[in-house]
Amino acid sequence: MKPLTLTALLLTGCAAVEPQTGVPADFIDIATLVPQAQVHMAYLGTENFVGSKVDGYQANKCYLQQNAARALVQVQQAAAAHGYTLWIFDCYRPQRAVNHFMRWASDLSDTRTKAQYYPNLGKDKLVGEYIAEKSGHSRGSTIDLTLAAKDSSGNWRPIDMGSPFDMFDPISNVGAPGITAAQQANRQLLENLMHNAGFKVYSMEWWHFTHQPPVYTEQYFDFVVK
Repeated sequence: MKPLTLTALLLTGCAAVEPQTGVPADFIDIATLVPQAQVHMAYLGTENFVGSKVDGYQANKCYLQQNAARALVQVQQAAAAHGYTLWIFDCYRPQRAVNHFMRWASDLSDTRTKAQYYPNLGKDKLVGEYIAEKSGHSRGSTIDLTLAAKDSSGNWRPIDMGSPFDMFDPISNVGAPGITAAQQANRQLLENLMHNAGFKVYSMEWWHFTHQPPVYTEQYFDFVVK
């Protein structure tokens, strides 16, 4: 979950949080364009770094601004050519969800998820590096995802990337040492597929991509995912 840099936050100090209740006209439910994608919104349930359902998520739906959504069609087609499908963790993220993350981060007594999500960092170190008051996800051009392959039972499962989604640790960095050649190859394939469709990876999180150029640079939406 890439935070905005301090410079970006200063530049967008007057950025608007859109108080919309409905989905903007240029946001698309990915299921309508990429029905093959496996959508498993991480913050709809409790298996995430917060350890609880996150504010703003009421349905297992992935919304993206239409440019990013249409580019994802190309990624899915390319992934399918390799025998994979897309497995989506998060897309558009309401500002109220980001606010929830900030409240969680400020409660240093709640370390229930430390072992799984930030084993080598103090919780007080997460804000700035991984969590911030504004997220590019709230602008609609950013997505968290991986590749999935079918297991022996014919079910789609995420392939091995060397670290799980939302592992706040250097092992999640692009090009991180300490992972196997096969894991690195999997990360590189995902990055290549996304890059070819106009997405840029965030160097600290192998799963985090933003379509370039983002359509919204000073607007942060807050409609509920439902």
